[in-house]
Amino acid sequence: MTALDHRPGVTDHDEPPAKAPAGLAVWVRDLVMGMRFAVASGREGWTRTLLTAVGVGLGVALLLGASSVPNLLAARGERSDARMIALEDHAQRSDSSFLFEGIGTKFRGADVDGFALRPEGSHPALPPGVDRMPGPGEAFVSPALKKLLESPDGALLHDRLPYRVVGTIGKAGLIGPSEYLYYAGSDKLVHEEGVPRSSGYGRQMESPPLEPILLVLILVGCIVLLMPVAIFIATAVRFGGERRDRRLAALRLVGADNHMARRIAAGEALLGAVFGLAVGTGLFLFGREFITTMDIRRVNSFPADLSPMPALAVLIALAVPASAVAVTLFALRGIAIEPLGVVRSAASRRRRLWWRLPISVVGLVLLAAFGSIDEQKGTVNTFLIGTGAVLTLLGLSMLLPWLVEAVVTRFKGGPVPWQLATRRLQLSSSSAARAVSGITVAVAGAIALQLLFASVGAGYTKRTGQDTSRAQLQMLLPVKDGAATQKMIDEFGATKGVSGVIATINAPVTSTGPERGENDDPLGTSVTVGSCATLQEIARPVPCKDGDVFVINGAPGSPVDQDLPRIARPGARLLLNGVDANGKPEGPHRTWQLPKTIRPAQGRPDPTGERTTGLFATTGAIDVTKLDHPTARAMIRLDPSVPDAAEHARNAAARIDVAATVFQLMDTSDDQRFASVRNGLMVASVATMALIAASMLVTTLEQLRERRRLLSVLVAFGTRRGTLAWSVLWQTAVPMALGLALAVAGGLGLGRVLLGLAGKSGIAWSEVWPLPLVGAGLVLLVTLLSMPPLWRMMRADGLRTE
Repeated sequence: MTALDHRPGVTDHDEPPAKAPAGLAVWVRDLVMGMRFAVASGREGWTRTLLTAVGVGLGVALLLGASSVPNLLAARGERSDARMIALEDHAQRSDSSFLFEGIGTKFRGADVDGFALRPEGSHPALPPGVDRMPGPGEAFVSPALKKLLESPDGALLHDRLPYRVVGTIGKAGLIGPSEYLYYAGSDKLVHEEGVPRSSGYGRQMESPPLEPILLVLILVGCIVLLMPVAIFIATAVRFGGERRDRRLAALRLVGADNHMARRIAAGEALLGAVFGLAVGTGLFLFGREFITTMDIRRVNSFPADLSPMPALAVLIALAVPASAVAVTLFALRGIAIEPLGVVRSAASRRRRLWWRLPISVVGLVLLAAFGSIDEQKGTVNTFLIGTGAVLTLLGLSMLLPWLVEAVVTRFKGGPVPWQLATRRLQLSSSSAARAVSGITVAVAGAIALQLLFASVGAGYTKRTGQDTSRAQLQMLLPVKDGAATQKMIDEFGATKGVSGVIATINAPVTSTGPERGENDDPLGTSVTVGSCATLQEIARPVPCKDGDVFVINGAPGSPVDQDLPRIARPGARLLLNGVDANGKPEGPHRTWQLPKTIRPAQGRPDPTGERTTGLFATTGAIDVTKLDHPTARAMIRLDPSVPDAAEHARNAAARIDVAATVFQLMDTSDDQRFASVRNGLMVASVATMALIAASMLVTTLEQLRERRRLLSVLVAFGTRRGTLAWSVLWQTAVPMALGLALAVAGGLGLGRVLLGLAGKSGIAWSEVWPLPLVGAGLVLLVTLLSMPPLWRMMRADGLRTE
C-alpha cells in the first residue's frame, strides 16, 4: 500500500454515500430545523415566537370556548331538569311526599325563583343541593341570593323574604352561580285547598324543534363570530414576515433550495402555533374561572361546565398547527428567495382582482339560488347556507388587500406624517390590510346578522294588549272573604311609590229562581266589586256614585254572557254561595238583592287588556264579606319619580299574602326561544369583540416591533416623535376606513340575500350605522393603546442589534 493510498478520503473499501431523506422525512427535517431556528436566533427570535404564540393563543382560547358550548348547555339543562318538581296525577300522601307552591318574585328586573315546601312524612324528597327540608320560617337560598340579601342593595328584597336563612343551595340545585333561588318551609299549605302534592324531583321538558329561521340565525351567528378568529390566527402565524424573508435568503446562501427555505419558514410558524395551543389552553383554563362573574342578560354558568367536547378539542389541536404551515406556504407563494436577497414576484405587478371578487360572488349566488328555508316542513339547507356565508365573508377578507393597494397607490403629496404613512402603505400594504381584515369580516357579518334579527324579530315580538300608561303591575290574590279587597286597597294606597290602585274583587253569583240555563244548570254570572274610579277603568265613562250597580256588556266581538240579561233584573235576589255538582248551594244561604235601578255600561279593556262583563257593584252596594271564593285583583300605577317603586309595591303584595302573584305589565313580549338565541349570540359577541381588541393590539405591537430600528433611525436624524405618531395613526386610519366601507357593502349584500331567504324585504338602516362606528372605535382604541410602546421604540437604544 502506497502513501497515496493513505491520503484522506481514500479507504480500502469504498462505501456508498448516505441516502438523502425524501418525502415525509424531508418535511420533518426541514420543519424541525425551522423550529430550532425559531428558538435559537436570540432575543429577536424568541420575541417573534412569543408574539405569534400570544396571537394564536387568543384565537385558540375562543375556539375552545366555542367548542364548550354544547357541554355547557347540556350541563345547565341536566341540572334544570333534575330540580324540577315532578308533577303527579292523583299523588297520594306518603312518607316521601310534600306539598309545594311557587312563590317566586322579581327584583329590579331579575327573576327570584322560590318554592314554599311542607313535608307530609318523615323522609320527604329533598330538592337537589339541599341536605334537609326547611322548617316553617326557614329557607335555603342560593349563594348569589344570600350575598344579595346580606348587602345594602338587598334590603328591599329582604323585607319581601322574611325567612331565617339556614343554609345555601349546592351546585347540583343551581343552573348557574348567579341564579337567585330559594326554598322556604311553610306550615300553611293545605292540599284540600288546591295546593299540589309531589313525592320527588326530576322532570324532562320536551322542547319542540327549532324553527328554520332560528336555525339560520344560529348558523350565521356562529360563522360571523368564528370567522374573525380564523383570520386572526392566520395573521398571527405571519408575524415577522420581513425579517423572516431575510433569514431565508441567508439560508439560500449556504445551500438551501427554495422549497427547503419555505419548509423551514413553515417550521418557525409551526412552533409558534404549538406554543399558541399551550398559551390558548392556559388562557382558556384561567379565563373560565372568571365565568362565574360574567352575567350577561342573566346567562351564567359554573367553570366546570365550560369543558370542550373531546372531538372538537382534538380537531383544534390538529387544525391550528396544520393551518400555520399552510398559511405560511401560501404567503410565500409569490416570493422568490434568492441567496443575495429577497425578490417579491408581486413587486412588478399589482394584486389581481379576477380571482378575489368571484369568492364573494359565488357565496352570494349559493345563498340566493340554493340556500332554502322550508317553513312548511321545518327544514333548512344548512350546508349550502353555511358555505355561502363563509365564502362571502372570506371573499371580503381577500378583497381588502387589493382594495388597500389600489387606493394607496394613488396617494401623492400632503403633510409629512401623511407622506410617511402613505409611502409605508405603498411599500407594504399587506400587513396593514391583515391588521384590519378581522374587524372587516366581523363588522360585515354583524351587519348581515343584525339586519336579519331586526327583520324576523318583529315576528317573535307580539303586542300583549296591555297598556302600561294606565298601570304597570298587576297582583292576583286568592282570598277567603271579600274583606281582603279593602285591606289590599288600603295597603297599596299607603305604599311608597304607588300613585294609584285599580282594585277589584270578583266572585260567581247564581239565580235563586227556578229558571235554568244550558245543561239544566242554574243561571249564573259574575259580580265585580270596586270603586267608581275602578269602574271608569273597565267600562266607558258613566256617572257613578257609591251604592250603584251596573250591567257591563262586552264590546262587539267579545264573548257573550248568555245568562246575564235573564239574571240581572232589578230587584232580583242572587245567591252568593258556591254550588255543588248538583246545583245545590254550599253552606248556609247568603243572598244579595239587586237594587231597583241597574244601569247599563259598555265594557272596555282594562290596563291588562282584559274585558270585564257581568254585574259591577260599587263597594256600598254589596257586603263583600259574604262573597264565596272571591279573587282579588289590583292593577297598580307607579310613580316614576320614586326609585324602586315596583319593589315597594311587591313588598306590599308579599305582606298581604306571600303567595300573591305579581305580574309586570308589558306592551310587547318576546318569544322565549328567540330571546334565548339572541342572548346566546350576545354573550358570544362580547367574547369575540374582546378577542378582536386583544388580537389587534398584539398585531399592532408586532408591526411596530418590526419597524423599531427604522423609527429609531428617523428620530436620530431629527424627525419629531409627534410626526411619527401621526404617521402611525394615518397608517391605521386609511386601511380602517377602506375596510369598514367594504364591510358595509359586503354586510348589506349578505344581509339582503339572507332577508330574501327568510321571505323579508327592506333594510333597517338604523341597525346598520352603529356597527361601523363600533368597529372604528375599536380600531382607534387599539391604536391609542399602542402609542406608549411606540414612544419607547423611538428611543436611541432601538438602534442596537444582535
